[in-house]
Amino acid sequence: MAENKNEKLADSAAEVSFAQSFMNNVKTVVLAILIAVVIRSLWLEPFRIPSGSMYPTLKVGDYLFVSKYTYGYSRYSFPFGLPLFEGRVWYNEPKRGDVVVFKFPQNTKTDFIKRIVGLPGDKIQVREGRLYINDKRVVRHADGSYIIDEYVAMPEFFHKYKEVLPEGFEHEVIEISDDERIVDNTEEFLVPEDSFFVMGDNRDRSDDSRIRVGFVPKENLVGKAKFIFFSHNDKGSLFKPWTWPQTIRWNRFFMGIH
Repeated sequence: MAENKNEKLADSAAEVSFAQSFMNNVKTVVLAILIAVVIRSLWLEPFRIPSGSMYPTLKVGDYLFVSKYTYGYSRYSFPFGLPLFEGRVWYNEPKRGDVVVFKFPQNTKTDFIKRIVGLPGDKIQVREGRLYINDKRVVRHADGSYIIDEYVAMPEFFHKYKEVLPEGFEHEVIEISDDERIVDNTEEFLVPEDSFFVMGDNRDRSDDSRIRVGFVPKENLVGKAKFIFFSHNDKGSLFKPWTWPQTIRWNRFFMGIH
């Protein structure tokens, strides 16, 4: 009888120990998830570039961090866009030239990344492929050519320019040689209050405020693109491990985004 009693006590102790260990593991996992959610919501969130609208600044296969705190916080700073509050708190207005991630106004489940070229109250127009801000043509300088030969069926050839925004911010853009596409000649847009006009740096291959996207409300801003932490091309094969190193764009690691 004594042995049976001791065995029952031992089994009971083991069950208690297992339950405590299980609960400790659950608490650890929950805490880790909460920390990840807080970091993702309030500090940095990773994104992958799936399309070529921001060449040459951002390439398909770039992975980057977006700062959530730069422009303050809105409902879209949090997972699933939970409507915890309205508007934006601790708001800092973006600067012209910032590369931003935002929720697509027509479908807030989709993230877009573009460059802000128009601020509230600005008049924006594109004529014969040239950007005009408040009736003044934005300065740009020819900067050679640019080839996209990754993630495309055939290489694509572009002209590259250094564009200088009114405040003096300089960045690269690319265009195909002609200026007869729908995005090369637009109506004049008046940017509403608390909204922004965005464009891709790949000017002829970007759905942006000229078409489809429209104006971006400040509430839809997710954050500012800060730096690339990983990048790869399509030159290797998943089934040929020896090709993997050549797919990595080592020179883009920790590159700042301007």
